[in-house]
Amino acid sequence: MRFIDTHMHVGRLLVDRAPATPEDLIAKMDELGIERTVLLPIECAEELDYYVTTSEVLEVARRYPDRFIPFCNIDPRRRYPGHFDPRPILREYIAQGCKGFGENLAGIPIDDKMNQVLFAACGELGLPMVFHFDQHINRDWLGFPGLENMLRLYPDTLFIGHGPHFWSEVSANVTAAEMSGYPKGPVVPTGATDRLLGQYPNLYGDLSAGSANNALTRDPEFARSFLERHQDKLFFATDYLSPGQRVDIVDTLMGLNLSETALAKIARENAIRVLKLD
Repeated sequence: MRFIDTHMHVGRLLVDRAPATPEDLIAKMDELGIERTVLLPIECAEELDYYVTTSEVLEVARRYPDRFIPFCNIDPRRRYPGHFDPRPILREYIAQGCKGFGENLAGIPIDDKMNQVLFAACGELGLPMVFHFDQHINRDWLGFPGLENMLRLYPDTLFIGHGPHFWSEVSANVTAAEMSGYPKGPVVPTGATDRLLGQYPNLYGDLSAGSANNALTRDPEFARSFLERHQDKLFFATDYLSPGQRVDIVDTLMGLNLSETALAKIARENAIRVLKLD
C-alpha cells in the first residue's frame, strides 16, 4: 500500500527535539511507504517552541516537488480584530502552489470572530483547513457546539479535524475532564465526532498523532466500523516532526482488516480528490 500523508512538519519546532530536515522526512516516508506528504507551517505561538513559516514550507516544496505538498498558514489574531482581511495573502500563497491551510493552532475558541474571518476566506478560495482541538487551542465545549455552528455557518469551508479533543469525542461517554486527553476503554456510540462526520459534508478528519491512534486502538471493533462508515471523510496522516519519532498509524490501519476500498480511500484516494492532486 502506498500512502499520501496529509500532516507532517519540517524544521525545528521543539527546543528539546532535533529538527526534521526535508531529507529526514523523505527517509521516513520511504520507510513507511509514503509517496507524498503535506507540509504544514506553524505560525501560531501555541503548543510549539518555534515557527516554521509558509515561505519556508514553500521553499522545501520547490526543492522536492514530487514529494511535498505545501499548505499555508496565517495566525487569525493578526492585526486588530475586525481589521484583517486574509484573502490577499492567501491568494498569493495559492498562486505559489499551496493546496490547503493549516495547521490552525490559535489559542482561541473555535467560533471566535477572528477564526471566522479565516473560515470564510478559506471557503471562498477553496482551501481545506487542518485545525487542532484541545483544551486551549480552538477550544470548544463537550459535544462540539461551537464546531457544529461553524460547520453550519460556513458550508463551503472544508474543516479537517485533528488533536486530542477531536479524537476523544468518538465516544459518547467522554467527560469534560477527559476530552483533551487519551481516554481508554470501549467506545460508546455515538460520540460527537462520529455524529458530525456523518451529518456534515464539510467535516473531515486526519488520523495523525497519538490522539487518533488512541481512538482507533482503544476499541478495534468500533474502529473498523468507524473507518468503514466514514471512509470518504478520513485521511491517512502521521504528524511526524522529529527524527526517531514513533509512528504507529500504518500498523494500526493495516491491522484492522479494512475493506480494500476503504483502505485505499483513507490511504491516498481521499487526499488526491480533496486536494485536487495530479
